[in-house]
Amino acid sequence: MGIFNFVKEAGSKVGLGESPSKKAAEAAKDEELHELREGNKLVRLIMDMDLGIESPKVKYDDGVATVSGVAPTQEAREKTILVIGNVAGVSSVDDRLQVTEAAPEAVFYTVQKGDTLGKIAKEQLGAASRYPEIFEANKPLLKDPNKIYPGQTLRIPQA
Repeated sequence: MGIFNFVKEAGSKVGLGESPSKKAAEAAKDEELHELREGNKLVRLIMDMDLGIESPKVKYDDGVATVSGVAPTQEAREKTILVIGNVAGVSSVDDRLQVTEAAPEAVFYTVQKGDTLGKIAKEQLGAASRYPEIFEANKPLLKDPNKIYPGQTLRIPQA
């Protein structure tokens, strides 16, 4: 799929980009070890979402997360990209995921100030009443249809 850009400062806080404690910094002066730790935080996040990604790997380097593994579906692939991209500290995701069950790609939409799922549904799908389709397409990323934020990237399902 390629590289996807995200708003680095927006997203859930999982500890990326935080300075390690003084003791940890002394023990982990090697930049490669620090990047490995950051990548592992993202792998744990993917695993916690239970998207069925086999052998997930994430390399994190200065805001760029390179993800690889095998996704069972195109939807799982896209949700994995969004899970990673919607984390504070990630500015882009380099998608190297393989997909087992190919399907058409969804459209990605970056939430703007003042957006609601209904407003997005009206613009993207033609009717505000179709907002549940967007909500369902973004589970488990979204837990409440009323809790979206500017800078967040969502999947817009294609009919």
